[in-house]
Amino acid sequence: YEGGIKSFVEHLNNVRRLAMIHPDVIYMRGEKGDSIAEVAMQYNDSYNELIISFANNIHTTDGGTHETGFRMALTKVMNDYARKHNYLKGDDKNLTGDDTCEGLCAIISVKLTDAQFESQTKAKLGNSDMRTLVAGLVTDKLTEYLEENPQAAKAILEKTLAASRAREAARKARELARDRKSVLENSSL
Repeated sequence: YEGGIKSFVEHLNNVRRLAMIHPDVIYMRGEKGDSIAEVAMQYNDSYNELIISFANNIHTTDGGTHETGFRMALTKVMNDYARKHNYLKGDDKNLTGDDTCEGLCAIISVKLTDAQFESQTKAKLGNSDMRTLVAGLVTDKLTEYLEENPQAAKAILEKTLAASRAREAARKARELARDRKSVLENSSL
């Protein structure tokens, strides 16, 4: 496809008519031996994540090691950047994977010679070296992007921190409701 996965991310966001958190699609590409990994990602104002992964142009609907490596690296990079630039203070809790993926549209594509799938339907990639390749790529390139684009980094971090605060508020509300329910049950006995 002309423009590759970068254009695919733009298309998905346009079709869904979403407002972007930062103007440009972040594109990363890396190689190790005969394996190639590409990632294109952009944050939008929605609360949903859309992460689509491919191995040798086969849509891996259940993800796999390449998607795991992406999620791990994304969460680590966001936490490291947030701590370094004081978005997260000393005893603040780290962002979770759900926080860093909220409002994210990403395409992960890997090409490798000996693809090992975990099912007949080729729905999940099992090559552990792909996790390492994608994680290293995302760690290096996303850190570089955030450092070189402080405006975009600030917008992305504010989005992920808002997701974290909302998750924490929901947890506290659930606990409060649970406590109230137990008090009512005990008083009626």
